[in-house]
Amino acid sequence: MRHLKSFHVFHVAATSATFSEAASKLNITHGAVSKQIKVLEAYLAHPLFVKQGRNVMLTKEGILLKGYTEQAFQALETGVAQLSQLKNQHLEVSCEPTLTMRWLMPRLSDFHHQTGTDVRLSTAGGPVNLGVSGLSMAIRRDDFELEHDYRKTHLVDEWVGPVFSPDYWEKVKNDLSSIKKLSSLTRPHAWNEWMANYGGVLDFGQTHQDYAHFYFCFQAAVDGLGAAIGSYPLVVDDLKRGNLIAPFGFMLSGHRYILLSEDKTMSEHSVKDESEAQFTQWLKDNLSCCEPRLQEQTGLYY
Repeated sequence: MRHLKSFHVFHVAATSATFSEAASKLNITHGAVSKQIKVLEAYLAHPLFVKQGRNVMLTKEGILLKGYTEQAFQALETGVAQLSQLKNQHLEVSCEPTLTMRWLMPRLSDFHHQTGTDVRLSTAGGPVNLGVSGLSMAIRRDDFELEHDYRKTHLVDEWVGPVFSPDYWEKVKNDLSSIKKLSSLTRPHAWNEWMANYGGVLDFGQTHQDYAHFYFCFQAAVDGLGAAIGSYPLVVDDLKRGNLIAPFGFMLSGHRYILLSEDKTMSEHSVKDESEAQFTQWLKDNLSCCEPRLQEQTGLYY
C-alpha cells in the first residue's frame, strides 16, 4: 500500500491532542508529523485536520478515516501477537483468579504431563481481548456481556451453595441467625441470589464480612470465620478433604463456566490448534467431574 508510513502517523495523530504529542509518541519531530499528514491529505485529496487554538481537530473526512485505521492497525497488532504465539511453543491462557488458584493450578501439571504443552496463566475476570493481549484462550464465568464475537465453549454449569468448616457448622447449626455471611466485593449479591433461589425460608441473620476477592471468602470459611457461597469447582477439593461441608447442598446458579477462543477461518488455522483442542477437551473432561450428584436420602445435590 502507498503511504503506509503516513497512514500510521495519521493513526497516532488522530488519537492525540496536538501534533507535538503525536511526535512524542512516534519519537519524531513535530515537522515530520505535519509533513506526513500533508502527504496523506494530498494523496486522498481531502483535509484531515483543522486547527483549533493550539490543538488540532479531525475533519469529518478525518473521523471517517480514523475508524478504518483503527480497524487496520488493530488487525495488524492481532496478527503480530499470533505470530509471536507461533514462535513460542506454549498456550497463553487467562482465567478467573479464584478458579485459577483453587481448581486449575493444582491440576495443570497433569495436562503438561499428558501433552507436553506448557500453559502460561494470567488471572483476570470479565471482558477480554484475546488477540491484542496475546492470549490463546480465556476461561470465564458467563456473567458479563461479550464485547467480541469469540467462540464460546461450554465447560460446566455452575452450582452454588453455602459452605462451612465442620467446626463452625457445629457452632451455628442450631441458630442459623448467628451465621456470619462471608461476601466478596466481586460478587456482592451471591448470598441474596442463593437465598431467593432456595426459597427465602431460612433466617441466616444480618451479620456479614466483606472481602476484596472471592478467594479470601473461601479461605475464611476454611478457617472457621463464617460461611461463604461456594461455586462448586472452587470448593470441590476442600469438600473432598473435609475442610468444608455443604449442609444445604448445591443448586444451579443459572451461570456457566465457558472457554473463549478465536473463531478462525480455515485459512487462519495455526500450528497451535492441536494444543488448543487438547486443552479444551482436557478442561471439559476434568470440569465434568465438578458437578454435584443427587443424594437420594436427602434429596440434595452434593
